[in-house]
Amino acid sequence: MIKKWAFCFLFLVHFGLFAQEEIVQSIYFETNKSDVESKYATELVNFIQKTDSTRVESIEIFGYCDDVGKDDYNRKLSTERANKVKAEITKSGIKSKIIVTIEGKGRILIDDDIVENLPEVRSKNRRVDVVLNMKPQPEEELKIPGVYTMFNKENIVGDRIMLSDMIFERGSSKLTLKSKNQLDKMARMLLKNKNINIEIQGHVCCTPPNHKEAIDKGTKKRKLSHNRAEAVYKYLVLKKVPKARMTFKGYGNTKPLGKSPELDRRVELVITKV
Repeated sequence: MIKKWAFCFLFLVHFGLFAQEEIVQSIYFETNKSDVESKYATELVNFIQKTDSTRVESIEIFGYCDDVGKDDYNRKLSTERANKVKAEITKSGIKSKIIVTIEGKGRILIDDDIVENLPEVRSKNRRVDVVLNMKPQPEEELKIPGVYTMFNKENIVGDRIMLSDMIFERGSSKLTLKSKNQLDKMARMLLKNKNINIEIQGHVCCTPPNHKEAIDKGTKKRKLSHNRAEAVYKYLVLKKVPKARMTFKGYGNTKPLGKSPELDRRVELVITKV
């Protein structure tokens, strides 16, 4: 086997084909309160002022509550929080017409197995997320050592298969038709190359500063990268790839590519055995 110590794969990125890039800032609230504290108002203004305004296409505001209380109350409170944040944004000079969504999402449920630091977990769920949807940047060439678009005979342990159609929609772990078509090809190659084992790695981008993981909008649980990896795992199992040859894990935002954030909404297939 030839060791590829200097191989770089040229990955052409066409941003128009990918989901829109977004930047997120979170504002936190006391229990049962909807007023924006002064320190968070200042952080919000600074966040907006530091952003390249020429690239901001639209703004979305989503309010949340912790898991205590009735659904109707939490839905109303989360909406009030979102509206109060909108008022702070417009006071900073942002025009209302660019704010396309103001929505109270209600409460965020906590997994039953979470018993440690429960007050802290709840405090992070009492928040509003301000999402800046950014216009695409120009095309970029992305050179990453050891990254491929398919398996080959020279692969070594640690090589990564990065699929251009495995960029997920924001907050989603659902496989698209394009991603399924690419996974069909991956399944055929794995069935042909029976010695290859893989870890399926899920990733996210653009999370609030205090969170390594993102919320899956389908389940409302903070397990988005895990769910993305599991979705790919289940699809490959459906295509008859043996379970014993695959593991899956969500890495949250801990392994960014260092390029455009939208590329971090991805799943990679990392070779663990050849």
